Amino acid sequence: MTEADLIAACQRGEPRAQRLLYERLAGLMLTVCRRYLKRREDAEEALLLGFAQMFRALPTYRGEGSFEGWVRRIMVNRALMELRRREPLTLSFDDFAQPENLASTPATADIQLQADDLLALLAELPAGYRTVFNLYALEGYGHQEIAELLGISEGTSKSQLSKARALLQRRVGRAAAVAVGN
Repeated sequence: MTEADLIAACQRGEPRAQRLLYERLAGLMLTVCRRYLKRREDAEEALLLGFAQMFRALPTYRGEGSFEGWVRRIMVNRALMELRRREPLTLSFDDFAQPENLASTPATADIQLQADDLLALLAELPAGYRTVFNLYALEGYGHQEIAELLGISEGTSKSQLSKARALLQRRVGRAAAVAVGN
């Protein structure tokens, strides 16, 4: 069944097609939700709520652009709603993240981190850093879009991204040092 046929069947409310669409996209969309929410259970809840929202909104899908991208945007918004509900989205200006306290680290590490390791490093970031980093680096949002979505200034978005990157680089450097030491 093609994607267009599957979408049309879902728009008609066919349960078999809805299940198939869920099975095709659930793994990828759970990964999207996991990038924003620390606990797997919270991400799973966001995923289920996101799919319910997507199926309700499906009649409005006009077939413009990527369907996966359309669903991803719904999941990101649902994950952000859950994040706000569960973990206050405080933007971090901690001492450890001030530029003078950021140790320089190599841009690349001589280690291949697994996807789970990277997710774990992302999950450790403060909520503000994690959210801006995910929206910018992984979802492709611009700083203006992020600012509007989160109710912050563009400058704050840029600052949070810069600090998130620096902190991730330090942590990847530490992970590389630990791996080399073993």
